[in-house]
Amino acid sequence: MARAGGIPVKALVVEDDEKTRSFIVRGLRQAGHVVDEAASGDAGLDLALDGTYDVLILDRMLPAMAGLDILRAVREAGVASPCLILTALGAVEDRVEGLNAGADDYLVKPFAFSELLARLQALERRPPLASRQADVLLVGDLAVDPGAHRVTRAGQLIDLTSHEFKLLEFLARRTGQVVTRTMLLEALWGFHFDPKTNIVDAHISRLRSKVDKAFDTELIRTVRGVGYVLQEPR
Repeated sequence: MARAGGIPVKALVVEDDEKTRSFIVRGLRQAGHVVDEAASGDAGLDLALDGTYDVLILDRMLPAMAGLDILRAVREAGVASPCLILTALGAVEDRVEGLNAGADDYLVKPFAFSELLARLQALERRPPLASRQADVLLVGDLAVDPGAHRVTRAGQLIDLTSHEFKLLEFLARRTGQVVTRTMLLEALWGFHFDPKTNIVDAHISRLRSKVDKAFDTELIRTVRGVGYVLQEPR
């Protein structure tokens, strides 16, 4: 796990089990990376809000504050560091909840360090927020500003959750292109299989209620049997 040019990453590990935390921290440091650690949720949140980490590794169940609550708090604060959730809960609905909270990946215990490292390397290959295209994306009277994490329509501010914003940005970057459910499941929820849930449809429905419902024209359309498209009315 290293950025271009072999530069070490800076990671935060928040895990209350000392054996597991030491296992992860020791492995990352031996690989040449900079690691901070915390054993409780509140201490982990204080560090995570610093916003200087290349990756966050959060245990789901923590004393004082749960890992998902930490994640929601840092996402609300605008911290976009990639996040890997560690948990003993491996059911699909548990993974979905974690991904909805803003996680980028989910690793079920027990795990091999090689798998953890491979998942972190995959996260590090994603471009950081600062290097992504920051231009405002315009679709009709809808404006999506990735840099400011801000959405307006006809000049009205639209309040979206972190995952709703990711979904809208994904569609806005592909304006006029039909996006399949499979594409959304892989890109936004990390599923490389059909989880047999209506997670995509549910999120699209909530997004429509905020983006389209109060306006005269609909921008998010369903292409029956295929997926969805964000498109300016013709």
